[in-house]
Amino acid sequence: MTASSSNINNSTPYSPNMTDNKIRIGLFGFGTVGQGVYQILDKAKNSHAEIKHICVRDINKQRNIHPREGLLTDNASDIFDDPDINLIVELVDNADASYQIVTTALRRGIPVVSGSKAMIARHLPELIELQHTHHTALLYDASSCGSIPVIRNLEEYYDNDLLLEVKGILNGSSNYILSRVFDHGEDYADALHRAQTLGFAESDPSFDIEGYDALFKLIIITVHALGSYVAPEDIFTCGISNIHDADIQYAREKGAKIKLVAQVAKVSDEAFTMFVMPELVEKSKYIYSVDDEYNGVVIRGECYDRQFMFGKGAGGLPTASSILSDIMARLHHYRYEYKKMTYLDRPIYTTDIDVRVYIRYSDTDVPAALQFNKIIELHLTEQSNYLIGEIPLRRLIEHRDLFSAPDVFIANIPVFFIDRDN
Repeated sequence: MTASSSNINNSTPYSPNMTDNKIRIGLFGFGTVGQGVYQILDKAKNSHAEIKHICVRDINKQRNIHPREGLLTDNASDIFDDPDINLIVELVDNADASYQIVTTALRRGIPVVSGSKAMIARHLPELIELQHTHHTALLYDASSCGSIPVIRNLEEYYDNDLLLEVKGILNGSSNYILSRVFDHGEDYADALHRAQTLGFAESDPSFDIEGYDALFKLIIITVHALGSYVAPEDIFTCGISNIHDADIQYAREKGAKIKLVAQVAKVSDEAFTMFVMPELVEKSKYIYSVDDEYNGVVIRGECYDRQFMFGKGAGGLPTASSILSDIMARLHHYRYEYKKMTYLDRPIYTTDIDVRVYIRYSDTDVPAALQFNKIIELHLTEQSNYLIGEIPLRRLIEHRDLFSAPDVFIANIPVFFIDRDN
């Protein structure tokens, strides 16, 4: 998006035209989700919204959907200098360009709808400050869990003092791959190739399978769940790329599946922790049956126990439907209030807690490298070894490079709130 955002003028004053209560959209990006938004707005007869311009890198690129003549432009000023445009929808695939578009719009008082989870997660404190300073709104429900309205629900309905945990499958691509492995008996490489062929995973799938997509979503969710921001580099994150037949066999023997799970949990009244890693999920858990490209989120509270949200987390139209929901919210002047960030007694982030993990390894001397507090089970063979042990989360972060070794795979064995599930 560099070409179309390089000529943005930050100084031009902006006065939105909302005299007829209609949303007039300047759309940045016309990929899978952008085309989905175009299709949905064409079908939603009561949306009171229209796209005035679509800014893209290459006007002449071949596309599956052809917008009306005159909509496409490669000049960002066609959007920012149009006084009729009263909403920016940003759906570009470059985090730097996304940041430039969103911050320019907010500084000029233009509300924005964005789906750029990586950019938002890395810059959220600044983006919140810009909204306050310039009295405008940034909405991004589509950045987390596709069609599931998890952010707005956390923002509006779940009080910080009562909320204990948000946990779930936040990445549809990795979940599709693991579903093919556990439900259809495919090996990991074939399942990954199938996901890429169907468009659920990119040609370079590392963003999804290494856990970063789920990490960025978890950071955003935590701000709205507990009112606290934690930077990506401070959170333990491990994906599924090293999964092996031995891990799959172990999970099956225990009557479990391996899922890539993101979790934020209060560990006391004063503190919370969060991490992203594979988990051994038992049949009794809600997310055990969340398969294919679907996402599932469990919200746990002190008084209301567990509530479960389920829906498609990948694909153009599901994500576009969430974008449309944010567009309609702006029709009624909705904005996030970030009320939990103003609480005096917000919990603080800690990694000084013990987690229980399964680790499979061969050449790497995992027990010596990690120095477990307790090893509960140890199994040694000529081919590979595994152990079940308890270890401080901070130690996993200190030795995170160990988990990039091709012979090492880690999976969480849940210990939080087990007593509440019986």
